[in-house]
Amino acid sequence: MTAVYKSLTHSSAKGAPANGVPLKKNKQRVLILSSRGVTFRQRHLLNDLYALLPHSRKDAKLDTKTKLYQLNELADLYNCNNVMFFEARKGKDLYIWMSKAPNGPTVKFHMQNLHTTSELHFPGNCLRGSRPILSFDATFNSAPHLILIKELLTHIFGVPKGARKTKPFVDHVMGFTLADGKIWIRCFEIRETAVSKSEARTQPTEVTEKEVVAIGEKGETKINLIEIGPRFLLTPIVILESSFGGPVIHENKEFVSPNQIRSELRLSKAGRYNQRAEQQIQRKAKKGDLGLRTGKERPNGDLEDRVLFA
Repeated sequence: MTAVYKSLTHSSAKGAPANGVPLKKNKQRVLILSSRGVTFRQRHLLNDLYALLPHSRKDAKLDTKTKLYQLNELADLYNCNNVMFFEARKGKDLYIWMSKAPNGPTVKFHMQNLHTTSELHFPGNCLRGSRPILSFDATFNSAPHLILIKELLTHIFGVPKGARKTKPFVDHVMGFTLADGKIWIRCFEIRETAVSKSEARTQPTEVTEKEVVAIGEKGETKINLIEIGPRFLLTPIVILESSFGGPVIHENKEFVSPNQIRSELRLSKAGRYNQRAEQQIQRKAKKGDLGLRTGKERPNGDLEDRVLFA
C-alpha cells in the first residue's frame, strides 16, 4: 500500500509544476493504412514512415475508396486522433489523406517523386524510436491554409515526449520546404563528431549550409546533416472542414489531375497521327492528278508524241 501511495504522489507531483497549473500532455497517435492496389514502392514507403513514427499504428488495407468516413471508426477503435491514409489509383497515382479524427480538418495531397530508404542507399542512419526535429520553411506562415497544413504536419510527424516505443534521443531532422506550390519532405541524420587537433588549429573560413561547428565545455564538435530517406513530394489539393467530409474550405486551383495530363498527351499523339494521315491523302491525290500513280493511265496532253505525230 505504501508503494502505491508513493507512486501516485510521485506521478501527481511530477505532472504539476510549482505554480499549480497542470501541464498539458501532448497525446498524439497516428493510424497509417492504405487502400488496395498500392505498388511495392508505395508499400515500402509506408513501412519507412511507420518506422520513423514510433507513435503510429499500422492497420490492414481498406477495401473501399468511397466510404472514407469509416476511417473515423477505425481511429476511434485504435485510440488514434490522427489518420494518414494512402489511396492508390490505377497503379500509378498515389494520394494521401491526412486528417484529425474525428472532427477534422482533412487535407488531401498528391504524392510525387517518392523514393524509399532502401533504394536511395544514403550513408545516414538514425536510432529506431528516436524523436525528430521538425524544420519548417518560413513560407508556411504566409497564408492561413499553409498555417493549417503546418499544424497538421506537426501533429502527425511530431513524436510526443513519452509516447509508446519512443527513446529519449533526438538524432534526426525532418525538413518541410515549400517551393512551386509543393511541399518537399526530407529526413536527415544529425551526426556529431569531435574536431581533431589539426582541424582545431586551422580555423575554417567558410561553413557550408549543412555543417555547423558547436563549441561546448569540453571542446569543439562538428555537426553534419546526412540524408537518410525517404524523400517525397506533396501537392495540396483540397482542405475539408471535418474528418473525411464536410464543406471545402480551401482548394488548389493550380492543381492539374494526372488523368488530365495523360489525356492531353494522348490527344497530342492522336493529333500528330491525324496530321500524317492527311498528308498521305494529299500526296496520293497530287500523284493521281499528275498521273504518277501506278496502275493509272496518264491523260493525253497536247504535247504528247502520239498527238503531235499522229
